[in-house]
Amino acid sequence: MPGHTDNAIVIDAPMDVVWSMTNDVRSWPELFSEYASAEVLADDGTTIRFRLTTHPDESGRQWTWVSERTPDPATRTVRAQRIETGPFEYMNLYWEYREEGGSVSMRWVQDFQMKPDAPFDDHTMTERLNRTSRVQQAHVRDRIEERYRAMTATADAGPPGA
Repeated sequence: MPGHTDNAIVIDAPMDVVWSMTNDVRSWPELFSEYASAEVLADDGTTIRFRLTTHPDESGRQWTWVSERTPDPATRTVRAQRIETGPFEYMNLYWEYREEGGSVSMRWVQDFQMKPDAPFDDHTMTERLNRTSRVQQAHVRDRIEERYRAMTATADAGPPGA
């Protein structure tokens, strides 16, 4: 049975800041704790193709794959898919951003199916992705909120000598 995850977190920053930072794939190694590198392979202005590489896991293995990501600024949604699927038959992702007052709810939905010879079945991977998504969403939230506070503190300070 295919796997499905659906996780959301509220980020205390304006939509433009959250949207811009989370869609800057090149900066993902600073935004996410799990990625050692993010290499942009192609960017046509609509869809970006990129390679992600994780930090080594507990057994020292690094995982890498190619994905495509298509943000839609008008609807504040993103559709993505793995091109190099690795242990997955397929992996489709959907990100949704919704304003909540001065904050943003960022939702990640993942639909996937594991290959028969994958080291995990769909149920185990669903549990794993739910766990890691929550950790990564909290990390992303913290990085964005830190940067936003720093940006507003600098803006509030005014020009030097004022």
